[in-house]
Amino acid sequence: MKKPNDIILRGVTKVAVVIIFTFAINLFFAGHHNPGGGFIGGLAFAAALTLMFLSYDVDSVRANFPVDFKVLTAVGVLIAVLTGMGGVFFDLPFLTQAFDYFHLPIFGKTELATAVLFDIGVALAVIGTAMVIIMTISEDR
Repeated sequence: MKKPNDIILRGVTKVAVVIIFTFAINLFFAGHHNPGGGFIGGLAFAAALTLMFLSYDVDSVRANFPVDFKVLTAVGVLIAVLTGMGGVFFDLPFLTQAFDYFHLPIFGKTELATAVLFDIGVALAVIGTAMVIIMTISEDR
């Protein structure tokens, strides 16, 4: 069987994946004050990985991105639940967030919130779940 010539697809994918990853990070950080956050940022990140799976073969991407997505899902859920439980330890309702402003050397006055930790957990859980589904479907040949 003749090997397909995917040079244009792979070239475009290299550029598109960087753009999608950047957009996913932007969506993630926009989630505190605007629509976005861990869920949609995680989906955009998973979309970029899926594009790489389609452009290259799954084994090549897995060799360069050796992550067990089932473990990533479990770690994400654990982070989200533990962050939500933080308020309970201080006799506050589940998912109570705390924030304050700090002066960071490069960024200056910056708001830091526990919602970021929760969004990180959600993003990891979404990326892991989406990639487990995509890889399970791809193995069904």
